[in-house]
Amino acid sequence: MKVALVAESFLPHTNGVTNSILRVIEHLTERGDEALVIAPEARNGGGPRHYGAATITRVPSVGCPGYRDVRLSIAGEGLVSRLLDDFEPDVVHLASPFILGWTALKAASSLGLPTVAVYQTEVPSYAEQYRIGWAEPFLWNRVRTIHDRATVTLAPSTYAMSQLEALGATRLRLWPRGVDAQRFAPSKRSDALRRQWAPSGEVVVGYVGRLAPEKRVGDLVGLAGLPGVSVVIVGDGPSAPRLRGDMPKAHFTGFLGGDDLAHAMASFDIFVHCGEFETFCQAIQEAHASGVPAVAPRRGGPIDLIAEGRNGHLFEPGNVEEMVGHVRRLADDPALRALYSADARATVEGRTWRSVCEALMDHYLDAIDANSAPLARVPVAVA
Repeated sequence: MKVALVAESFLPHTNGVTNSILRVIEHLTERGDEALVIAPEARNGGGPRHYGAATITRVPSVGCPGYRDVRLSIAGEGLVSRLLDDFEPDVVHLASPFILGWTALKAASSLGLPTVAVYQTEVPSYAEQYRIGWAEPFLWNRVRTIHDRATVTLAPSTYAMSQLEALGATRLRLWPRGVDAQRFAPSKRSDALRRQWAPSGEVVVGYVGRLAPEKRVGDLVGLAGLPGVSVVIVGDGPSAPRLRGDMPKAHFTGFLGGDDLAHAMASFDIFVHCGEFETFCQAIQEAHASGVPAVAPRRGGPIDLIAEGRNGHLFEPGNVEEMVGHVRRLADDPALRALYSADARATVEGRTWRSVCEALMDHYLDAIDANSAPLARVPVAVA
């Protein structure tokens, strides 16, 4: 099979979209398939030109205002059409399509190619956080148009499925994420990190992710007054300077990847995520694989991942008092944390990337079959 993967972001920028694409490429490589990644040019021209079986082709981009490492494609439909036409893929995978993905959708449609659009980022809901709330209706219209026009749309959670259904999207399939339960495991717990973060035996409450407004990391300030609690924040982003000022006693590690991230995650006692716009929230799965209970908003992907009162707790989005209450309960009860920890690890057993990617191959074949049916596709109108 020949698969073209069109990504709004890719290495060296690391996020949930990049991580998923890498796992898909690894699976395609193992199968002996061919892959092409079309992604925005990285800042200062960085990033690999090959990864596994995939050739990485970069298209012109500009930096996102206030967050220059996030690149926004300025490639035209003609360029993307030529890239796809030269590669002749069997299917086009649109990873979190919005700007480059929309351009690629139009290009693929003009070439008669099937598309699989993976809804992964709730971009319109970020508008208010970035003080452009006036743009939210336009942004949702773009999401609606993309997923209405794609041959098949994959949603990572039941909440995301409901969102897309409410927009009128059809041809929807549920496609969650896998987790590497060997890399993320309780055995990766680090005594050295524990001594650094909790020298007096404090309960370590950690966050992993981008430090940006939509993640609401500032809500963790509410944990500052809890006795015997040490807050650790793993990640980087535009909100980092303000957060360091607001939480002078918290431990900020900066970005961590690979084994460093696995050791950090396993060294938490409780994982907390406050952002309410997560279509999935892979960090929760990685915390669970590490044997760490999670506390997160009752919205989006966390609803599927957290079994209330078994491997963590859910709170109403934005309700800092409720979040703090859940953390306090777990922090004060080591026996309860141990029960949650065991259940957290059991929760992710079987959620391998191999099984998830095998399901993706079936979705590719469904899209190819649907596209070959008479009158199956409607040309995409330029907007």
